[in-house]
Parts: sequence; C-alpha cells; structure tokens
Amino acid sequence: MDVSAIALQGLEQANTQLEAAASAIANVGAPSAGPVDIVDLSAEMVALMSAQTLFGANLATLKTADQMQKTLLDVTA
Repeated sequence: MDVSAIALQGLEQANTQLEAAASAIANVGAPSAGPVDIVDLSAEMVALMSAQTLFGANLATLKTADQMQKTLLDVTA
C-alpha cells in the first residue's frame, strides 16, 4: 500500500468533483439546445467546499508521507 499513490488518487477525485461543480455553476443561465437544467447552487457550493476539504486532506497526507520518508532515511543513514 503506497500512501502517496492513495493521496494522489484522492487529489484526482477532488479535482474531478471540483470541475463538475464549477462547470454546473458556470453554466447557470447559459442557453442550451436541450431542456433547461435546474442547478441547485447550494448543492454545488457544498460540492465545492467538499472538494476543498478533500484537497486539504490529501495534501496533508502527502506531506506526512514525505516527512515519514525523510525520517526513515535519517534513521537508516
């Protein structure tokens, strides 16, 4: 189990969530060829805040993994 790989996957998922929410917000009121989609802005803002939290948590995980690797190298050296 590679902690860095898991954290990077989490960052990718957060990015996907962020892009989907941002796209939905950006397209509010935009003319479309199909039926009008109703966007719940409060739900999209919650998705944006959730993505922000996911980014922070995964970045903290990467930093911790980096510190652990540095400590392990210091101990073994």
